[in-house]
Amino acid sequence: MHHLIPLLVAVPLLGAALLVATGRRLPRIAAEITGFVCCGGTAALALVLLPESSPPMVEWVGGWLPAGGESVGILVVGDGPALGMAAVISLLTLAALVYSWRYFDEPPAGHTGVFTALMLLFQGAMCGFAVAGDLFNAFVFFELMSVVAYALTGYRIDEAKAVQGALTFGIVNSLGAYALLTGIALLYARTGELAMAKIGRGLDAAAGSGGPDALVLASFVLVLTGLLVKAAAVPFHFWLPDAHAVAPTPVCMLLSGVMVELGAYGVWRVYGTVFAGPGGIPAADLTRALVTLGVLTAAIGAVMCWYQRHIKRLLAYSTVSHTGLFLVGLGILTPEGDDGVALYILGHAGVKAALFACAGVLLDRFGSVDEHALHGRGRPLRATAVLFAVGALGLAGLPPFGTALGKAVTEEAVGGPLTVLYVAASAITAGAVLRVTARVFFGLGGIGPRPGDAEYETSGTDEEPETSGLLSRIPDTMTTVPAVLLAAALAVGAVPGFGAVVARSVNEAGSGGARVFVHWTAHGALLGVASTALAVVLAGLAVTRPGWGAAPGWAAPLRRLQSGHVGDYVAWLLVGATVLGALALPGVLGS
Repeated sequence: MHHLIPLLVAVPLLGAALLVATGRRLPRIAAEITGFVCCGGTAALALVLLPESSPPMVEWVGGWLPAGGESVGILVVGDGPALGMAAVISLLTLAALVYSWRYFDEPPAGHTGVFTALMLLFQGAMCGFAVAGDLFNAFVFFELMSVVAYALTGYRIDEAKAVQGALTFGIVNSLGAYALLTGIALLYARTGELAMAKIGRGLDAAAGSGGPDALVLASFVLVLTGLLVKAAAVPFHFWLPDAHAVAPTPVCMLLSGVMVELGAYGVWRVYGTVFAGPGGIPAADLTRALVTLGVLTAAIGAVMCWYQRHIKRLLAYSTVSHTGLFLVGLGILTPEGDDGVALYILGHAGVKAALFACAGVLLDRFGSVDEHALHGRGRPLRATAVLFAVGALGLAGLPPFGTALGKAVTEEAVGGPLTVLYVAASAITAGAVLRVTARVFFGLGGIGPRPGDAEYETSGTDEEPETSGLLSRIPDTMTTVPAVLLAAALAVGAVPGFGAVVARSVNEAGSGGARVFVHWTAHGALLGVASTALAVVLAGLAVTRPGWGAAPGWAAPLRRLQSGHVGDYVAWLLVGATVLGALALPGVLGS
């Protein structure tokens, strides 16, 4: 079965090549069906391989096996987390393609299937990153993923905003990629290896009893900088809201639903395989770095989410906040934390993709994603209103959603004051979504500051629809897809035994097979209900007290940081790398 792992990458890439080669002659419906078949086939293959992932499957592509103790081939790994991520990536790409069925204007002659081909390339690159067992090929797929994402973000090239958002995305993420490649070069210089497991053993052998040195610290900082840029952790996050504001809705579903999570997955994979040994970075320093950045990311993302009126930016900042919670859970370095984050990511993928799909309905029906301009206009969209409200409850962590189960397990693992962070961040981000639901779909309350007030940098008014014109009727696919995604997010937490299966797969890959019993507890359920109740209260206050949600003076500096100037974002990337190095430095000094 391990020989089939490369097909997780090859199938979507070959599908994309086929669409490009036959685009001049292929009818549009045939191109879209080709995309469905490639995505569905890849998802089915990943799900078939999952039961065979214990012990993890390893495949050297092309039969280039290590000789004489040295490896030069392409290594792919089929363990539970890698195959699980490949399955989620493929299923979410399929959902995005179904949602976008005959979505955009008819393309110019000779360009049929371009969007579908780009989506398949994006899927193949993400699957390649998920299963990569060596750092250099992880970088190759990282770069392919990024380049395709830039093109998809700026797909509506006739709009200046789309081009600017794509350029910001591209510049910041390219710098992250350069940092990642430089870190890989340092590791190769030290060990002569690119396979992650072999690099880890090489660092341990080179360190002897002396522990890590400056080269190891530099490589650690550079590699994690690249991954944290992709994860949109503070202060590397500025590209994300700008990209989400202009990217087509199906692309947003993938950016927030799975690509950002791949950054967190990469941090977990690289640290556990490369830097976790005696020659790497001490656990206490990794915990200090990830928990500190995670807390900042969760808090700043939640505050910025609350003070947005541009609905797509609001959802993007929600993604930033929840990424912070993922990093905190991974940073405590316990099997329980890893299991909770895995479940949290699964539930969050369905919920966030569904919410972006609903935002796309508003954009294509009314030509706006401005919470204030849409006040009460969404009343006829009853199905979308229900889906948006249910998505907000899932974001808050209402049992039995998968987000609730993952959050409950992680809260139990982190304990203490960090539990308050989980409740607060979930409540604030979900409260912002509930506030939008109340105002847009039910016309409740006042609308606070008027559109155009200087308090807001971007309103989302007068946006161009992504369809050929404003929709008079919402296609069934645009409501069915978010409904299925929310049902899947609910199933993650509601299906008996599913959490235990996920925990077993994660622990076999990263925790030495430690047994963790993942199940609902009264404490976890109560915290989920508490965060949901708090979200409802916050939304109610914002709706019933016009102006209550206006940004206070202390929040103004945070809002000004999202300046739109790429130079500012690059400067903050350098600040983030410096802070990351300072947080990890004690381990090197102590050795």
